[in-house]
Amino acid sequence: MLNAKFEMNFCNTSLPVNSYRIIMIAIVDYGVGNLHSIGKVLERFSEVKITKSPADLRKAEKIVLPGVGAFSDAVSNLKEASIFNLLQELAKTKPILGICLGMQLLFSESTEGGRIPGLDIIKGIVRRFEGNMKIPHIGWNTIEFADHGLFSGISNRSYFYFVHSYYANCQEDVVIARTSYSDLSFTSVVAKGNIWGCQFHPEKSGSLGLKLLENFSKC
Repeated sequence: MLNAKFEMNFCNTSLPVNSYRIIMIAIVDYGVGNLHSIGKVLERFSEVKITKSPADLRKAEKIVLPGVGAFSDAVSNLKEASIFNLLQELAKTKPILGICLGMQLLFSESTEGGRIPGLDIIKGIVRRFEGNMKIPHIGWNTIEFADHGLFSGISNRSYFYFVHSYYANCQEDVVIARTSYSDLSFTSVVAKGNIWGCQFHPEKSGSLGLKLLENFSKC
């Protein structure tokens, strides 16, 4: 069941694209893909910096945690860059958007490659798809969502682009969008205070993905 309590006050989405203030969004560079494609989209709405500098992340008003690849490698890279614990700290005050693997890293742990601890910002376990389905889940699929500012200007059951073999099994009330794949309904977007995550790739999802990233940049 979707969490409908995350309705309003997400951000002011009534302003035209060029009228809100310029802010700095830091895209976390920890050795994963899609950094520049996400950056190119966000540059339409904000000052953007791709960085792994702890000082930059502290100065940023918002943070995007992207990711493609293995959970364990991502955790190791974040720790090697001395930003794993920093992200846990900054999550208490700064808006953070996790994308694909970046969303999964927000959770307590993943079963990919054993039981690998994540950032534990959101309680839950990332599990592999099982059953009679093609893995990985690749391509366009719909999301069914609760009212939330992140989806301003986006129609319910719109299509977004997915590439993943693992999904988040939430242990707290954070789900604001779900997606059906084969006989499974899995979490595709989460929200917890100033923290959001989407399992799909908005930077690969055409105009609607662009709109979602614009909404995040406005909050």
